[in-house]
Amino acid sequence: QVRLVESGGDLVQPGGSLRLSCAASGFAFSAYRMSWYRQTPGNEREWVASSSSGDSTTTYADSVKGRFTISRDNAKNTVYLQMNSLKEEDTAVYICNARRRVRPEQFTDYWGQGTQVTVSS
Repeated sequence: QVRLVESGGDLVQPGGSLRLSCAASGFAFSAYRMSWYRQTPGNEREWVASSSSGDSTTTYADSVKGRFTISRDNAKNTVYLQMNSLKEEDTAVYICNARRRVRPEQFTDYWGQGTQVTVSS
């Protein structure tokens, strides 16, 4: 059974930091690109950051570049998102994603349930 379980969300003041975790099970974690997305009510899911399979190359949305860091531990089947210098506009549900290409135009996607991050004074 595939599971992605996020944790670490909390209420934090602007300028603060949080570290999110996503524990994965039920699939070959190291073979999947791992990503974080976020979503606010009434809006589409927004991509935040990714860590590729293989060499763990990282990429970031411009809105978080320089403030957030994604990392993965393949031995623990866990991906992390270190969030620094948080802003009120970072408030969202943060959702973990695992993706693997199975054919040129076909992917397998797994999603977690999300963890709430609220940035407010």
